[in-house]
Amino acid sequence: FLGIMTGEAKRMQQLVDDLISLSRIEADRFSVPQARLALSPVIEEVAGVIRAGLRDDADRLALDLSAAPLIQGDRVQIAQMLHNLIGNAIKYARPGTAIQVSLGTQNDRVVLKVADEGEGIPPEHLPRLTERFYRVNVESSRSKKGTGLGLAIVKHILTRHRARLIIRSEVGQGSTFTV
Repeated sequence: FLGIMTGEAKRMQQLVDDLISLSRIEADRFSVPQARLALSPVIEEVAGVIRAGLRDDADRLALDLSAAPLIQGDRVQIAQMLHNLIGNAIKYARPGTAIQVSLGTQNDRVVLKVADEGEGIPPEHLPRLTERFYRVNVESSRSKKGTGLGLAIVKHILTRHRARLIIRSEVGQGSTFTV
């Protein structure tokens, strides 16, 4: 019983932490970040932390970081956004498949992509993925220890940074989250 209680307490703590984070991001939503930020080092740092947690499976996270101009950004929030997107890709991808994180430019815009080879998301769920607590499959999400707030946090961080999230997915093929 103590193990169950500990697990539930950790889950509740994560939920509280995510709600507090979301509140802080929303409080700053009208304040455009002013710091100049290179994305490649932030992506490499986040990938390093995630790879350390994967241990034997660390090579499934592949980076393709082309030169990109500096952006105006909040380093902590950008790192949090990356943790959420890459973490979701790892959680929902089929075991042993690659997670591709790429950075580049397209039409004078900085473009970041996180792609997985997972089960994919049915099209009717795509418009609601960034809603708080929305889950495509409640049981699957609960077993993967999610709070249902990760993509809502991503959306609010991107709104503050005047960026947008495009989600493309094909059932049985995987998903690509493009910023």
